[in-house]
Amino acid sequence: MLGFAAGMMLAASSFSLILPGIDAAQAISGNQLLAAGVVVLGLALGVALMVGLDRFVPHEHAEIGRQGPQTERFNRVWLFVLAITLHNLPEGMAIGVSFAHGDLTVGMPLTTAIAIQDIPEGLAVALALRVTGISALRAALVAIGSGLMEPLGAVVGLGISSGFALGYPIALGLAAGAMIFVVSHEVIPETHRNGHQTSATLGLMLGFAVMMFLDTALG
Repeated sequence: MLGFAAGMMLAASSFSLILPGIDAAQAISGNQLLAAGVVVLGLALGVALMVGLDRFVPHEHAEIGRQGPQTERFNRVWLFVLAITLHNLPEGMAIGVSFAHGDLTVGMPLTTAIAIQDIPEGLAVALALRVTGISALRAALVAIGSGLMEPLGAVVGLGISSGFALGYPIALGLAAGAMIFVVSHEVIPETHRNGHQTSATLGLMLGFAVMMFLDTALG
């Protein structure tokens, strides 16, 4: 399920964020080279944002353990919850940016993909909390709460994209860069633990294909 989510995020970044971003920048600037450069700038800003959050927000990686300041003050499970919450920021930003110009052909496929891939993330949070002895209701409420970063991210993405003419393509690139960073830095390493590389890769390919179909055939 996490591999499937990663595939959908990669396809959404490509077909719902990067390509529309290049088209939008080209429509504004009239120059294809400049349009590509604008989106690359957005990608770089998205990566910088996630690197900064990765450094300064306490959380836990599957492979390399605790990261960020004062991690010793937190239980490992809560560090995992913080990591998932952190992942939801770029997803929310992507949703906000995708609806910035009122274009449902961009916004709806992307939002559908993110909604689908939120299911395994929420399930992972709830199950991790249940293992610690927390009640099912409280675990479910915390899992729901971890997703509240997405509406906040949507507002941020909408604000960035509406600020100035090139803000929209830059914000599309920023959301794409942040999501691709999360997939490579967090999701794929998590799915490749314990000898599950093949099933995770098949899930990723399936998720990529489903999102590509949603975006190109139905978008």
